[in-house]
Amino acid sequence: MKILFISIMAGLLSLFGGDLHLFSVPNANGKLNASVIEKALEANGFVISANTEMNEPFKKQFGQSDFAVFNLLTAFHKNYSAALVKAHPDAGIFVPMGFGVYQRSNEKELHVSVLTASAMAKIAGFKSKEFCLIEKEILSTLKKALPGAKLTQSETSLPSTGPLLSRYVKASSKASWSADKEETEMMIEDGLKPAGFVMSNFTDYNFVLGEESPFDFYDTYSICKLKVIYTAAKSRPEAAAFAPCTLMVYKKKDTDEIVMGFPGVYNWMSSARVSDPEAKAALNQAQSDFEAVLQSTVE
Repeated sequence: MKILFISIMAGLLSLFGGDLHLFSVPNANGKLNASVIEKALEANGFVISANTEMNEPFKKQFGQSDFAVFNLLTAFHKNYSAALVKAHPDAGIFVPMGFGVYQRSNEKELHVSVLTASAMAKIAGFKSKEFCLIEKEILSTLKKALPGAKLTQSETSLPSTGPLLSRYVKASSKASWSADKEETEMMIEDGLKPAGFVMSNFTDYNFVLGEESPFDFYDTYSICKLKVIYTAAKSRPEAAAFAPCTLMVYKKKDTDEIVMGFPGVYNWMSSARVSDPEAKAALNQAQSDFEAVLQSTVE
């Protein structure tokens, strides 16, 4: 009955709200943190990809942080994500998906931001019942992990100024896919660091899918740029739900192409309403740099 209530509330909120579920919970004593959320997700069918504390990197590179807590937690649902990706390969941009966990230094509340099911469908370009099932599990888990939390939705999203999903395709064949995979991923990895990107996690998702996988390979990279996260967090910390972004790289067994894709920075500016000029400049530069890395692999 409790899960049903949460699902009904989530459905009603989606009629009026934006693209992010926002949890706020009293935390003056600091007992609630990203580790509490990580353990709750892990106990409820999710696989944790990473739980990255950002305050130390912020202080090291920028000399300060506005936050007492700022974590980028990424995870995927073991069963529902597998069904989703098998039916809709481009859903790998949410394997893993992000949970922003933050509390400003002068605040007494902890916050968590995560995408709604309708936002995931909008970004991926298709609807699926698995988006709703994953959302239901997330809301149920966070409600239990954060007793007394208030659940709201973000403001209505702004119009997008660019593609929500950046997608690239490279020719490959049954005979050459293994070599093509190695070359493609080597070029991606070699291109990321000079452009200022950091890889916080790598997932061999084909290993997770097992013998029944419809893919020759399916890899995902969690990619972030510290300046982007730091600058956006100044005005819109809820945008942490988009960081790090997941780059999917896969080849289906019945196709002659390798597909690469990631959620564009236009999601930050649309869903999280990032409008600060400095933050937008950092986002647009990251988009340009990321596109250049992937474009180089298909030329």
